[in-house]
Amino acid sequence: MSVIVIGGMIGAGKTSVAKLLGEELGSQVFFEEVDNNPLLELFYTADEEEEQKKRYPFLLQLTFLSSRFRSIKSALVDKNNVLDRSIYEDWYFTKVNHELGRISGLEFKIYEELLNNMMEELEELPKKAPDLMVYLHGSFEEIVRRIGTRGRDFEQDDSLMAYYKELWEGYDDWVDNHYDASQVLKINIDQYDVVHNEDHAKEVVQLVRDALAVRDNLLVSEK
Repeated sequence: MSVIVIGGMIGAGKTSVAKLLGEELGSQVFFEEVDNNPLLELFYTADEEEEQKKRYPFLLQLTFLSSRFRSIKSALVDKNNVLDRSIYEDWYFTKVNHELGRISGLEFKIYEELLNNMMEELEELPKKAPDLMVYLHGSFEEIVRRIGTRGRDFEQDDSLMAYYKELWEGYDDWVDNHYDASQVLKINIDQYDVVHNEDHAKEVVQLVRDALAVRDNLLVSEK
């Protein structure tokens, strides 16, 4: 088996797909630490003055980086794990918040230096990177619908739509032109609903199996 990361926008369904793959592939799943993160709601609900004073966006990204690094270290020790979002995507979120002026240039520099130091530490592990990213993408309308469906109150304010749109507009470009840690399997969430459609769930699992088989065959042919 292999190490798989689930990537995609806020609300895209990463946790559901991670659970599905964990069950079907017999993998341990490392979930994103959201419910116990006190900064997440503050990030979404603070007004601009409080946000600038308390530096919630920067602090939130640091907490995510810390928890993600802990998860990826554990996952890469074994050959059989699924990660709900990857440490690689955290940089993209930090970059967008920097471009929006929510994270300062100095904070972004510190973040990148810390991230680079962490990634260098992975060189000591049995695996250096995931084997596959399952990237959940789709229309902005579907993303917004799913954010609404999962019902986290602090994510629902209309003022957040511009932030979601900014993230969404650059996500495909980041995956296509910047992410190079592993093979990528793209799943269009406008076409697949693994929670409510059993056939969709089975098809997604098979697509993942096929992608891993292709990777394994390539590795064999390179030897």
